[in-house]
Amino acid sequence: MSRSLNRYAQALKVPGTRQFSNQLVNFPKAINLTLGQPDFPTPESVKFAGIHAIEQNLTSYSHNAGIVQLRAAVNTFFSNKYGFSYHPENEILITNGASEGIDSVFRTILEEGDEVILPGPIYSGYVPIIELCGGKVVYLDTTDTNFQPTAERLEGLITEKTKAILFNNPSNPTGVVIQKETMDQLVQVLANKDLYIITDEIYSENTFNGEHNSFATYKQLRDKLFFIHGVSKSHSMTGWRIGFLMGPANIMQFVIRVHAYNSICANLPAQYAAIEALTNAKDTPAKMNVEYIKRRDYVYSRIVNMGLPVVKPNGAFYIFPSIEKYGINSFDFATKLLHEGGVAVIPGSAFTLLGEGYIRISYAYAMPVLEKGMDLLEDFIKSLHNS
Repeated sequence: MSRSLNRYAQALKVPGTRQFSNQLVNFPKAINLTLGQPDFPTPESVKFAGIHAIEQNLTSYSHNAGIVQLRAAVNTFFSNKYGFSYHPENEILITNGASEGIDSVFRTILEEGDEVILPGPIYSGYVPIIELCGGKVVYLDTTDTNFQPTAERLEGLITEKTKAILFNNPSNPTGVVIQKETMDQLVQVLANKDLYIITDEIYSENTFNGEHNSFATYKQLRDKLFFIHGVSKSHSMTGWRIGFLMGPANIMQFVIRVHAYNSICANLPAQYAAIEALTNAKDTPAKMNVEYIKRRDYVYSRIVNMGLPVVKPNGAFYIFPSIEKYGINSFDFATKLLHEGGVAVIPGSAFTLLGEGYIRISYAYAMPVLEKGMDLLEDFIKSLHNS
């Protein structure tokens, strides 16, 4: 027997988002617009809830699915806000961030050769998990439909090998929110298909205009739908690592077992902090959104004035302008922008090949940073025109 490695693990690469943020150590004066991490502090009452849990020695294991108080708070939060409900005792799992919830779902449902449809461009973190499970990714191209996945295109991709489709709504990297009419059409297709639906709505609380529409509100999908969420983005709690996973009880029992053998349970003090986030601090996202909208509008107007084609985002805190007209691939464009322009962004190719020809800019930064970043980006764009 040779000391070989898992071939899927060997094929893993450093995420494109990290490739550029990691370079910043060599460019200390560069303006960093790479990471999707809120620049707001965790709310004070949430921090104190975590501290109080530690002071009360609430630092042991919890139930594999998470403490029942948090599972109940999760159900109450989404029931009150969006009108759908999950049973705390057997349909809700607390995970180590939304990422671990996604991993647990895929490791529960996927077998070698299964296909998963991803509307792209899309967050690239899904792809390695699918491939580690022996699955194959099939991309639904949204680049010519303003990043809206169409029902017609979806139906054309479903085969006997299709095990699941995953939606990220609002979208990373585009910031686009799936329109209600489009969602209705997608649901019409999915309701009659024998496949799983995974909906990652981690950015739902960062929807700016109108109400967020969730796939979890469609009763015809409930027996095959997994709903992913968490407090990382909504309450600026990325490092606390608390996610929520909801799904039908008959399947969740197996997902909980997979999760248990992976990590046993989520961080206990952080679970108590998350209760505070979903109850007494539940209005935090709306307060953050006031500032995000100002930032979004500023960055959008600057990009439009630079002559870069772009779809105005309505959620998350990303914008995804096209740089295709310059004839430079997105990786080289982002590298040149960092080295010569002093601004760090993420190449669109980091979000699957469908992202080629774009760059992702995060506006989860204070206005002075964004103003300086946009000034430098504009100077760089002008230099391309003059070269």
